[in-house]
Amino acid sequence: MGASVPLRRQPSLSGERFVVEYRLAGQASDAPAKARDICLEQTVEFPEELVPPGAIRDQIIGRVESLEPAGPAQVARISYAVETAGGELCQLLNVIFGNTSIKPGVRVERLELPPSLLAAFRGPRFGCEGLRSRAGAAGRPLLCSALKPMGLTAADLADLAYQFALGGLDMIKDDHGLADQSFSPFEERITLCAAAVARANKETGGHCDYYPNVTGEPEEMKRRAQFAKAAGAGGLVVSPGLAGLSAMKALADDDSLALPIMSHPAFLGSFVAGDDSGISHAALFGQIMRLAGADSTVFPNFGGRFSFSRPQCSSIASAAAAPMGSLRPIFPAPGGGMSLDRIADMRSVYGADLILLIGGGLFRHGPNLTENCLHFRRLAEAF
Repeated sequence: MGASVPLRRQPSLSGERFVVEYRLAGQASDAPAKARDICLEQTVEFPEELVPPGAIRDQIIGRVESLEPAGPAQVARISYAVETAGGELCQLLNVIFGNTSIKPGVRVERLELPPSLLAAFRGPRFGCEGLRSRAGAAGRPLLCSALKPMGLTAADLADLAYQFALGGLDMIKDDHGLADQSFSPFEERITLCAAAVARANKETGGHCDYYPNVTGEPEEMKRRAQFAKAAGAGGLVVSPGLAGLSAMKALADDDSLALPIMSHPAFLGSFVAGDDSGISHAALFGQIMRLAGADSTVFPNFGGRFSFSRPQCSSIASAAAAPMGSLRPIFPAPGGGMSLDRIADMRSVYGADLILLIGGGLFRHGPNLTENCLHFRRLAEAF
């Protein structure tokens, strides 16, 4: 027996626990040991035989609540004391999948978080209801397009934004590749595009919002967000895979900004690319994005130029709407090579609570971009 760990007094714990559902690949006979390894790795990271008795051994260490077969794999439901999360997103994610993410054959499938833990998170400031209110759009999908391609000048992008807004779109977002490049400097682009959308709104009586991409280094991202708000932006695009989930949450929680957040999936693909590792589509793009304050979550739609399947996309939409304490439901925003002729199929899967995000497909319909947008809106409202 090794040296004992000093323990002057037991930690004070509430007894409340949250649950993470893990998919374990490999032989069923190995699953119990793999599940127990997760319990230790995600908490004490310490030899089990040396863990002091009492609360640390009985409550701090993860607990296997169930272990059941699921096709060729096993699904383990493992619970953790709510206090291990420390009431913050970074540490919650660390407990959920920190070191275990480095090990093969384990995938996070679903989170079950009690109200006491969810109360630590503000979540989406607007959610579905708030975005509908901003757009003045009840009972239909919201319509969005992206400013692209990279390489256009700020003035050319602003001209596109003006045509989109004249055509009745609810939201116009920067493509995630637009940052602070020489051909389209951030401040010039945001100033011109926000003014172009405001001019179109004045002419049409519409409520289109411009969402610039503010993703960047932490301090620069905050500066860009404040500049965008002052320039008249109606929302912000953030790629949390690049900037960090907590960095996005900080913008969402900032009362001096109080702008909707659209999360973009750039750099997150490897989390969901494998069936036997990473995080499920629903947990990452649905549950975790809500914890991090996104009001809408962009992801590749089925049948586009990416590999997401119809069931995977449907699971994201379900997680975006499922009850999570007081956290608001958010809009799924499936994109990635969508065209106008896909709207009926998308409505059949997602219903009315979605953002129809069509970029290049709007240009293919005809030479008049504003008329193409009006046609887009008519198709979306036909249901």
